[in-house]
Amino acid sequence: MKKRSVRYENGLKKALADPAEAAAYLNAALEDGSQDVFLLALRDVANARGLTRLARETSLNRENMYRILSGKGNPQLSSLKTLLDSLGLKLAVATKQAVA
Repeated sequence: MKKRSVRYENGLKKALADPAEAAAYLNAALEDGSQDVFLLALRDVANARGLTRLARETSLNRENMYRILSGKGNPQLSSLKTLLDSLGLKLAVATKQAVA
């Protein structure tokens, strides 16, 4: 009897619905240092919550949401803040850890 494979996206989507998991996922993407990686991670989080719902909550239309979250997206800080607020998240700045 063959085992059926399970798509990883299902587990990821469920995990990213939790704000703490979403924050850890986005922080890991930020550590990569690539805007593209961060925007792809943010798109995963937004998809887990539902883009239609987020568009309604943020007053950003779906077209803007898709543009912001695309690999070529370059969201303004105000749009990013609005989106993160609706996800129950916030931007923060921290000091770098001293290397021993």
